[in-house]
Amino acid sequence: MSGRDLKEEMVVTPWRVSGEVDYGKLIEQFGTQPITEELLKRLKKHAGYLHIQLKRQIFFSHRDLDWWLDMYEAEKPVGLYTGRGPSGPVHLGHLLPWFFTKYLQDAFNAHLYFQMTDDEKFLIHDNLTLEDTTGYMYENTLDLIACGLDAEKTHVISDVNHISHLYRLSLQVGKLVTYSTIKAIFGLSDSDNIGIIFFPAIQATPCFIQSVREKRNVAVLIPAAIDQDPYWRMTRDIAEKLGFYKPAQMHAKFLPGLGRRGKMSASMPETAIFTVDPPEVAAKKIMTAYTGGRPTVREQKEHGGDPSICTVYAYCYYLFEEDDKKLTELERECRAGTIICGDCKARLAEKVKRFLIEFQEKREKARDIVDQFFIK
Repeated sequence: MSGRDLKEEMVVTPWRVSGEVDYGKLIEQFGTQPITEELLKRLKKHAGYLHIQLKRQIFFSHRDLDWWLDMYEAEKPVGLYTGRGPSGPVHLGHLLPWFFTKYLQDAFNAHLYFQMTDDEKFLIHDNLTLEDTTGYMYENTLDLIACGLDAEKTHVISDVNHISHLYRLSLQVGKLVTYSTIKAIFGLSDSDNIGIIFFPAIQATPCFIQSVREKRNVAVLIPAAIDQDPYWRMTRDIAEKLGFYKPAQMHAKFLPGLGRRGKMSASMPETAIFTVDPPEVAAKKIMTAYTGGRPTVREQKEHGGDPSICTVYAYCYYLFEEDDKKLTELERECRAGTIICGDCKARLAEKVKRFLIEFQEKREKARDIVDQFFIK
């Protein structure tokens, strides 16, 4: 067996994702539940339609989503919480749960508390200063606003700048969580700095902040990638001891990078499309992407390709082809060899260029209203 045939072990934690991700195995390991047809029907009933990320099982797993919907249907207050660790520019993988969160905000008329963990990124990255992470926090907020969220119902929290909103609650959380628990959940070692030991208490706090501000218990749903799940397992363990509901969750898959394996990552910029990339630069990245095609055009036409391992097809599946019939036709053409990889890449490159031009215009306009989104 050659080195390239060896599979890297799957690792999924809040601070590292590597190897080939088996989402079925993660459901077993993390103890979550698959999103069922019944839950999809309930979501569609309230939203009026099923978001592409639900239809295609990009959001695939949950904790207590059924309970959260029960609360909404009983006319109890519900809210949303998600966030971002601002360690650099936003890429398309970050946008996936943000677009979906807008869908939930609109469907359920819910307030969103969005945490920018500029403290965490400073603590875990030796090469970043606080000025770096708070600067990225501001820039990343522009991307969030460009997703179309409601300024009246969106409250962005910079941990560094808005700690006064969090600290009292985070102390209450911190008192109930032992160091041995944090060490076990996050794999901390004796060489880790003491700041990161307390940070999980700060990340738990936005689950409860709406309840405190409104002086009533609010059922909170967290839509996020599944690598963040350990934070909420810890939070759910102590929520009722503080008098709050356990937060519910919806878990998303990772948008693949443009390379051979793995999720899109800022640490490999050549395989990631950033929202601040010039459209022509993004197009060039796509034209060098890994595909499921054959080595030559002749072999492609004779034997067809494999869209299941193709990053270009994945981008269409996750983001850039909402028409299910067109997506099915693209898969058929690939397998039949009636389309070659260069043509497929060129189609996607044009779609990505148009997307970035429009998104970057919205992003620039967000500078005029960004202060409206920070927590008051």
